[in-house]
Amino acid sequence: MQIIRDLAGLEPALAAWREAGERLALVPTMGALHAGHMALVAEARRRAKRVVATIFVNPLQFGAGEDLDRYPRQEEADAALLEGGGCDLLWMPDVADLYPPGFATAISVSGISERWDGAARPGHFDGVATVVAKLLLGVRPNIALFGEKDFQQLAVIRRLVADLGLTVEIVGVPTVREADGLALSSRNAYLSSDERHRAVALPQALESAREAIRSGDPVDVSVAASIAALTAAGFGRVDYFALVDGATLAPLDQPAPGARLIAAAHLGSTRLIDNLAL
Repeated sequence: MQIIRDLAGLEPALAAWREAGERLALVPTMGALHAGHMALVAEARRRAKRVVATIFVNPLQFGAGEDLDRYPRQEEADAALLEGGGCDLLWMPDVADLYPPGFATAISVSGISERWDGAARPGHFDGVATVVAKLLLGVRPNIALFGEKDFQQLAVIRRLVADLGLTVEIVGVPTVREADGLALSSRNAYLSSDERHRAVALPQALESAREAIRSGDPVDVSVAASIAALTAAGFGRVDYFALVDGATLAPLDQPAPGARLIAAAHLGSTRLIDNLAL
């Protein structure tokens, strides 16, 4: 596996693959890799001849008081995982490579980014859209893979690519979970042992709401019961718990094809997100 750290070295590293017409997949990450990320790499290997992964902790998508400084960084272990998973190239750009002095451009995807995580974390999706556009333009892959756990992020990126006419296929990969159902996340490392035990209440609440709605219970009643269950399990603030359209993220008060249950809630100092297809 090649490791490229500067933008100037990226294009020469990719040139031979482009000249050979080899299909190229991109797996963007912020590092602190786990089995969920490796599922993206495995799916990329099934869909393309060459796989490029990126590790970049993007400062633009962290708000004031968020966990930019303490976000887990484990470069050597991450590189070993990627190489073992069959990644061909790892690009780890410096902040100055992606955001050079005087950088003054931002991408904002209106509408779909404004509710839910967009409301709870102002500016977050502008940072996501900007860095993803930079990574896509730098690598110019045929496909790029993102996890469904960050479901709104996936929807925002699909809107970004469609609006800008970028010639890349965006692939969503199903959430990978622990044996007890908790969605894998780099931020799970923040949980104490007691919080980790309580955290499973989030996927359980989503599952309960899904089954209640499928059984014909009103959406608002089902959602309220699940929020109460989270509170009883020791969760603090619930940023949102909602049934939404899977493409537009607009809230729904009735089940519909493609609907998704999405949730974000705080457990101690950790913010957890999850979602389930209805």
